[in-house]
This record gives sequence, structure tokens and C-alpha cells, in this order.
Amino acid sequence: MTTAELVIDELSVTFGGLKALDSVSMRAGGNEVVGVIGPNGAGKTTLFNVICGFVRPSRGHLEFDGRQLRRHQPHDLAGMGIARTLQGVGLFAGLTVVDNVMAGATARVRTGLAASMLGLPRGAREETELRERAMTVLRELRVDGYADRHPGGLPYGIQKRVALARALINDPVVLLLDEPASGLSEAEMDELGTQVRGLAERMTVLLVEHHMDLVMTVCDRIVVLDFGQVIAEGKPDQVRADPAVTRAYLGEDVSVAAPGGFGEPGDA
Repeated sequence: MTTAELVIDELSVTFGGLKALDSVSMRAGGNEVVGVIGPNGAGKTTLFNVICGFVRPSRGHLEFDGRQLRRHQPHDLAGMGIARTLQGVGLFAGLTVVDNVMAGATARVRTGLAASMLGLPRGAREETELRERAMTVLRELRVDGYADRHPGGLPYGIQKRVALARALINDPVVLLLDEPASGLSEAEMDELGTQVRGLAERMTVLLVEHHMDLVMTVCDRIVVLDFGQVIAEGKPDQVRADPAVTRAYLGEDVSVAAPGGFGEPGDA
């Protein structure tokens, strides 16, 4: 089990006169699944972009594994033990499935591309080991049968699993999942939920997702953002019953909301 903890402390991000994040604080660690939810424009994607080094905060700081992150870049993530999936799939159309997964293994490649291209013994050995590792991850996600196919001709649900495999090949200790259920069928979403719970046995998962059924099922804890601020945090049942959360999604009190909480804000 990983013990690394991601700490977000009083984080603020301003774009011009707009505050995308306003003094956001939260923690994620200890092999838990933490959901980050909120309506459109709440700041969820901005938060992920700050964690990944695409956006610099105007105030506050990040800390990972006891070390403050000041000027990290996206290419530093794999070496730090952080991986992220995208809202889409972001796969390379010209590469096979297994090659797409191997392309994510920057933290595992020691000798570099030149050695592999020149056919040097160590480079060839590492490529073989890397391919075996990629196949192991594909088998874990039950898509190894597509290893030699190109992603463009595959069903979208399979492409999403390949994208997840590419994130997992580096054995991250923190996995950021950005809308992993988008475009999936109900059956595929159920399987995704099982996979996420399984991943939490060996890593911490930070999940941004609009499908509330999935969030409430797989998350140990949920953080709710609205207009760049944390308006609620707690276990799924606590968040579901919080009037501030219902108002953020529906603009009405819990007493008049639909049974079961604030529902599924499909276009949020």
C-alpha cells in the first residue's frame, strides 16, 4: 500500500479577473478513492491542471509525499508517482494498442529511445520488458486481445480502458481520473467502478466525474466544488444529504429535491 499523500493548501487560481479556484484545501492519500464533483465551471479541471503542473496557482501550495511542489512540469509526473487520464482518450491513431500503452512508460525507460532504435542490447532488453509490462496491464483491464489493433477501429469503451492502461504502466501511487465514465454504457460503467475499487488497493485515486451513481458507489470521500470553492466534504451519504450541494446542482433545497439526493447532473 502507498503512504504518499497529496496535500492541497489554500490554493487559488485567477485568470484575469476570474477566480477559478478560491482558497481550496483538501487531502488525498492512504489508498482511498476521493471524488471531486461540482457543476460546470466549479474548478474541477483547473484543480487537476494545477496538480499536473499545467497551471500555476496565484496563492497557496501543493505538497506530495512530504515535498512541496513549486515548479513541477507535466513531464515530471511519472517520475513522481502521479498519473492522469484525460477526459477523452488521447490515444495515438498510428500506434497499436500495446505501443500506445508503452508510450506512457516514461518513468520505466532508462536507456532512452536512441538505444532502442540502434538495437543496442540493453535497449532491446528494456523494450522487451516494457512490452511484457504493457501486456500485463492490458490483461488486468481485460483488453489484451486488442494489443495489436489500432485504437481508431475499436469501441469507445475499449479505447477508454487502453487509455487507463497507459496511465497505469508506471505503477503510480496517485491516479487522477478525469471523467473516466464519459461515453460508457451502464454495464461498462459498472465494470469501471469495480476496476477503480480494485486500483485503490494499491494506489490513491482522485476522481472527477459527473455520473453520480458511480461517484457515490466507488468513493470513500467526496469534495464538492462550486464557483472555485469547497462547499462540502465528507463520506458519500454526508455529501448527498448536504443542502449546499443540492443547491449547487439544482438551485433548490433538499426538501424539494428528487428522492435519493441531488441526482445525476448529466450536463454539469
